[in-house]
Amino acid sequence: TYAKMATVSPGFNIDSPRWDQSTFVGRLKHFLNITDPRTVLVPEEELDRAKALVEGCRAGLVPPGSSQEQLLYAKKLYDSAFHPDSGEKMNFIGRMSFQVPGGMAITGCMLQFYRTVPAVVFWQWVNQSFNAFVNYTNRNAASPISLRQIGVAYVTATGAALATAVGLNLYTKRAPPLLARWVPFAAVAAANCVNIPMMRQQEIINGITVTDENNNELGRSRRAAVKGIAQVVLSRITMAAPGMIILPVIMERLEKFTFMQRIRILHGPLQVLLCGGFLLFMVPAACALFPQRCSLALADLEVELRDSIMAKHGDKVPYVYFNKGL
Repeated sequence: TYAKMATVSPGFNIDSPRWDQSTFVGRLKHFLNITDPRTVLVPEEELDRAKALVEGCRAGLVPPGSSQEQLLYAKKLYDSAFHPDSGEKMNFIGRMSFQVPGGMAITGCMLQFYRTVPAVVFWQWVNQSFNAFVNYTNRNAASPISLRQIGVAYVTATGAALATAVGLNLYTKRAPPLLARWVPFAAVAAANCVNIPMMRQQEIINGITVTDENNNELGRSRRAAVKGIAQVVLSRITMAAPGMIILPVIMERLEKFTFMQRIRILHGPLQVLLCGGFLLFMVPAACALFPQRCSLALADLEVELRDSIMAKHGDKVPYVYFNKGL
């Protein structure tokens, strides 16, 4: 049922980015497209059809009558649900398109229930469980990680979050109320600094595959892994920052009004909705901070790898490239 691409413009390449990925605005448009939370509602069968369409297009074949718009929508669904390295369907919770609905519910509850230690412990545990799913799902798939390493990463990150949250919660008992509202963000930032490197430790230990400009493999680099992971940590903290820093200020002001004191039961749902508003923009913006296809100068690589590349290619490979993950 396949025919040559008659209805698609000549030279169309489904894997070519629609927007310039060397600019922040181009990357923002790209991630607004693939983190669209509406794609979470797309049935599994439709995602599978989108994958088949993308793979068919890569082979130079598409179903008769397919338009370029249909192919681009199929690619959007494919990018939202399938891993860029392995092509495998990602678990539902770990997809970036689930970051807004999942993140808004958990972040809203962390910001609302910050006063008691049991509530802090419970919601930080829920958040770290969610983060573990996301970090494992979006790792560089070329670096396998054992169940034991996943367990150690999860326990360590959860411990870091709880230690930060409970410690600061007790410390801010006598501090201005606004400082106590910022404790969840401090815990989230601390946990991200532990969770992501631990979950992706195999990349740091064994290095990740680096390629030249034309995707020809050149070897494995630990320094590339460290750079990619550091950028992901910074992106995740940036993703959470506006909602978890600005929203407490807004709520602190709002709760002084008489009408807000009458509807205390609605404070939680209101924070969840406002978190969703922040995340709707911040998820793609934070993902767009750094290029997905990350680069590293040849001079910054490990000496052995740099010498190996220079021996084979001379000075024709000034930069190496790799997928940093999300």
